[in-house]
Amino acid sequence: MDNFNRRRFLEGTAGVAATTALGTGAIWAPAVHAQAALTLKPEKGAKLRVLRWSRFVQGDIDAYMVNVKKFTDKTGIEVRVDNEGWEDVRPKAAVAANTGAGPDIILSTNDDANLYPDKLLDVTDVAEYLGKKYGGWYPAGQAFLKPDGKKWIGIPLGAAGAMMVYRESHVKAAGFNEFPKDTDNFLKMMRALKEKGTPGGFALGNATGDGLWCNWLVWTFGGKLVDQNNKVVIDSPETMKALEYGKELYATFVPGTLSWLDPNNNKAFLDGQISVTNNGISIYVAAKNSPDPKLQEIAKDIQHAVYPIGPAGVPTESTIFFNQLIMKYTKYPQAAKAFLQFMMEQEQFGPWLTGAQAYIATPLDGYAKLPVWTDDPKRTPYRDAVKNLRPAGYAGKLGYASAGAAADFIVINMVAEAISGSKTPKEAMERAQKRAERYYRV
Repeated sequence: MDNFNRRRFLEGTAGVAATTALGTGAIWAPAVHAQAALTLKPEKGAKLRVLRWSRFVQGDIDAYMVNVKKFTDKTGIEVRVDNEGWEDVRPKAAVAANTGAGPDIILSTNDDANLYPDKLLDVTDVAEYLGKKYGGWYPAGQAFLKPDGKKWIGIPLGAAGAMMVYRESHVKAAGFNEFPKDTDNFLKMMRALKEKGTPGGFALGNATGDGLWCNWLVWTFGGKLVDQNNKVVIDSPETMKALEYGKELYATFVPGTLSWLDPNNNKAFLDGQISVTNNGISIYVAAKNSPDPKLQEIAKDIQHAVYPIGPAGVPTESTIFFNQLIMKYTKYPQAAKAFLQFMMEQEQFGPWLTGAQAYIATPLDGYAKLPVWTDDPKRTPYRDAVKNLRPAGYAGKLGYASAGAAADFIVINMVAEAISGSKTPKEAMERAQKRAERYYRV
């Protein structure tokens, strides 16, 4: 039995609980409890430019910019922050890496760091300092950003937990008192919802975040893109079972999901077109904070649940992972590392998690103790999104091949083709196999 999702091995045992009050020394040499301080010396006259993905929760960017100002006020280092959509950050980051010019720091997604690891600054000192201080990094963060097991090529930021978002009243009206925990009953519920005129829907376009439910579909039936030796094995009996199940599931979807990108299911849910989808907490936050009484009523009805478990017998959660990368070409490497350290310290990271209203799950175990995860019980399912995250390159080693295959939406395209009927499951698997083999050349 695969136990990746059950591992709790944390890097470092000298962690300080996130609820402990922290020292407030200079940001490049802060006071630390029973731990050697990290010494960074920002370059004189340093200026930093940060490229990050646009917010899905307004409180995220608001709190982030408050922390940016705190950093500037404390250090005198000017920081410019540019915001782009998820789909736009990836190509711009690749161009910057290849040309050696652009932002000093990039907040990117999923396995992008492994597309150009040699273009990234070694941040092992910062990562190890933070890991020891805040209870340890979860395995997924290490898999993405410490691919050789030795050097950190980026600092984990967290993940936008993609939980099941559903209307509780609609699920109960369909005959289910709780959200199903297994795939058989999940399919029964989806059929019942459609019969009631309150269907569900999941993105099948090239959606960077919401399309990752397709990984869950394949994995929960025991399929995988590659094995532990990075041999492509997506064309398999297990994947076939997943796609056959997916065809039955797709028959319950609201029309139009083949063209859905990341914003579409949010809109469909809030418009009352669907009763269940996979998403971060942003749907709930948008409804809860809306001045529209109808949306406020929807917010009261929204609940969140983890993904159902299939024949694999273990959680196989897939969600969008966020990383923080310092480009090697930066003129101010010490200042850039000081910025990431500052943003990840509890005095800044805690308020940012709260401002984002749990949209980002913590990559550090110590921060799982913060009250943001429990003061509203609807947030709690998102707390362990990084803890339970299975990287998209499962079950192989992450690197250029896994990053390229993920960026090319191979698994998502296969699922969309097979379950919609545009190709037979066998044709879709064979096409995915050939596409993946172009990246994985073992």
